[in-house]
Amino acid sequence: MQWIWILLGAIIVYSVTMYFMQRRMVKALTEEEFRVGYRKAQLIDVREADEYASGHILGARNIPLTQMRMRMKELRKDQPIYLYCQSGLRSGRAAQMLYRKGYRDLYHLKGGFKTWTGKVKKKA
Repeated sequence: MQWIWILLGAIIVYSVTMYFMQRRMVKALTEEEFRVGYRKAQLIDVREADEYASGHILGARNIPLTQMRMRMKELRKDQPIYLYCQSGLRSGRAAQMLYRKGYRDLYHLKGGFKTWTGKVKKKA
């Protein structure tokens, strides 16, 4: 029974640590803040291809989180990277991956695509 409490404690400590590390790595932006800078940045949708096809922010490139390790070389380190996913969880993970590989100018949409009220493009 004691090992369950130790495991639960370890999970909580890990979760809290990752939360604060992520806040240091990537800046979460409101939709208004996101709109100010995303046109001058690399705008990346980290959702899967079918989610992207059903609707995405105009001008976004699709690099799913599941492909990020293989495709991060497509991103430039000398330009800001604006990330988003459906709710904000996957874009935070993508930012952590990028940060570990030397990318520093990272932002993500707080609340994700589901909160986006701007222009959306859908694949026909």
